[in-house]
Amino acid sequence: MAPVLTAITDRVHFVHTDLVNWTLVTGRGGDGDGDGVMLIDAGFPGNRADVIASLGQLGFGVQDVRAILLTHAHIDHFGSAIWFAREHGTPVYCHADEVGHSKREYLEQASPVDIAAHVWQPKWLRWSASIIGKGALTRAGIPTTAPLTEDIAARLPGAPKSIPTPGHTGGHCSYVVDGVLVGGDALITGHPLAPSPGPQLLPSLFNHDEEGCRRSLAALAMLDAEVLLPGHGPVWRGPVRAAAEQAAQARLS
Repeated sequence: MAPVLTAITDRVHFVHTDLVNWTLVTGRGGDGDGDGVMLIDAGFPGNRADVIASLGQLGFGVQDVRAILLTHAHIDHFGSAIWFAREHGTPVYCHADEVGHSKREYLEQASPVDIAAHVWQPKWLRWSASIIGKGALTRAGIPTTAPLTEDIAARLPGAPKSIPTPGHTGGHCSYVVDGVLVGGDALITGHPLAPSPGPQLLPSLFNHDEEGCRRSLAALAMLDAEVLLPGHGPVWRGPVRAAAEQAAQARLS
């Protein structure tokens, strides 16, 4: 499917694709939270043209990207950020516990061998072919990645609030902007490999710490937010608490 850009609030815009999503946050300028635009996650390396096109739909160019925030450093979420950082010096930030992962000092993700064990299933084979075509085998990191501090966040478009949600990776972090939760892979609403749509965790194969994922769901259930922008699947409108509880129950069933 072609990427679909949806305005969630005046400042928060969600891009939904069949493989992965990203979020754009615009700044007001002059009010302390920055002008220009901020990306939260950046798709696969092969999504670069789509990311640039989504910026263009809002009237921005590559030079207007003030920063890229990562929920985590899996290739489907920071792929095009590699290019932004290398070619344009775009600042890239994430939770302090995820910085080493982004720099590729280590890797916390399912290996090709893990995935190959499932490719006899048609949906796994189709998904594998699709993500390889988008650059899933890229092993480059972002050497300039820095930890997101409160001071830095306050100067970025939307002044994002960090919500640590470790489990999917050791330093996974969600963000609240304009009252909207950008949840990355801590809580998704769909995936090509999911048995059914709806709020859920990713298959255990993709999670670094399954118990940590469940603890992070409990943390998200405490948020007073009514919109969830997941890393995979469509936007969720309704209490995030209900989505987190549904995901927790789905994991038990």
